[in-house]
Amino acid sequence: MSDPMNQSTDSALIAASKVEGKAVFDATGEKLGTVKELYLDKRSGEVEFAALAFGGVLGMGEKYHPVPWQALDFDTDKDGFVVDIDKSALESSPAFDDARLSDAQDEWGTEVRGYYADLRSSPSIAN
Repeated sequence: MSDPMNQSTDSALIAASKVEGKAVFDATGEKLGTVKELYLDKRSGEVEFAALAFGGVLGMGEKYHPVPWQALDFDTDKDGFVVDIDKSALESSPAFDDARLSDAQDEWGTEVRGYYADLRSSPSIAN
């Protein structure tokens, strides 16, 4: 059976379950972590963030760093996503535990949007 991420289809659609768990690499090819979950805008229906899981030991103490979906590019050779954001900038990005990301009343998206807006305007931080 072929890999659904590499399968040609009639559209550019992919099931979220096929994205979750995929590896994420930096521009140098270093594995940073994996996609934990996707977050969609309720109004537009578009994916806004992919929560990147890294850090911690054996899943303990792991934090999730939401990154803008547009920052991820799928690389078929790596069978994962490549993000063109400096590793130190990702490590400094807002990070949340699973409970906070699941809280429908939390405004963590505003914090993440602000961080990446500032990052884009600061060439010394981003690649």
